[in-house]
Amino acid sequence: MALFGDENTRGMVILKTYNEYINGYEDSGKHIDGYKELIAKLVNEFPLGCDIISEDAQKEFIRMFGRILRLKNILRCFDEFENNNSITDRDFQDYQSIYIDLYQYYAKKDDVEKERINDDIIFEIELIKQVEVNIDYILLLVAKYHESNCQDKIILADINKSIDSSVELRSKKALIEGFIAQMSVKTDVDKDWKEFIKKQKEQDLKIIIDEEKLKPEEAKKFIENSFRDGQIKTTGTDIDKILPSISRFSGGVNRTAIKQTVIEKLKVFFEKYFGLIQ
Repeated sequence: MALFGDENTRGMVILKTYNEYINGYEDSGKHIDGYKELIAKLVNEFPLGCDIISEDAQKEFIRMFGRILRLKNILRCFDEFENNNSITDRDFQDYQSIYIDLYQYYAKKDDVEKERINDDIIFEIELIKQVEVNIDYILLLVAKYHESNCQDKIILADINKSIDSSVELRSKKALIEGFIAQMSVKTDVDKDWKEFIKKQKEQDLKIIIDEEKLKPEEAKKFIENSFRDGQIKTTGTDIDKILPSISRFSGGVNRTAIKQTVIEKLKVFFEKYFGLIQ
């Protein structure tokens, strides 16, 4: 029920007409903007190619695009919406990329500032995740690009736009770009992609193990279990077992700081490869 506009609903949801959601309607003497009106305001107030600099403008963009996402989620149940041309798919992807950029920017703020910001804005990331493209779709585009002898720049642009407008795929962008860069006429996209991922995963994990002086076998087992469980466990003794042995006579060594650094690196590694490892 929450997906159709009212997270507090515990009973029946009565939808308005398609025309009302598209063109707006009156509610208790107040005009509620429809999808077309919100898109027009978005394009007018936040034209593509112009940076959204001030915090107030950023928050207004987040609120407006969040309303558009919620409304679009409802409109997707109407067959008529399939032919709606209020905004092109490419432009919508670009706006969604900006929205995710801001989400990631505000996610990096410290806890105090996050709490202050969250009082003003809510990100509708779950709505994006429901409809965003997956790695299989990207690989279909990569295969098409390969069939064009890596000459079709429109397909390449579609790949980049699809990745940038996806919450899940952004962490995998370097991998996808790296694979495309090394493709040749002989490349078998499906088979070679799997081999490429396996090799890169091993190399990246080895770098972390070497840099942080982790126990190799324990670290590999920890990562295998993380992919199996779908998360990096930061509590319990498992994470401690992979850390380097530190003598109690090692002056100035902060084990807590070392542990946190390792956790952060493993989280980045996990996000990069999660969903790609069979």
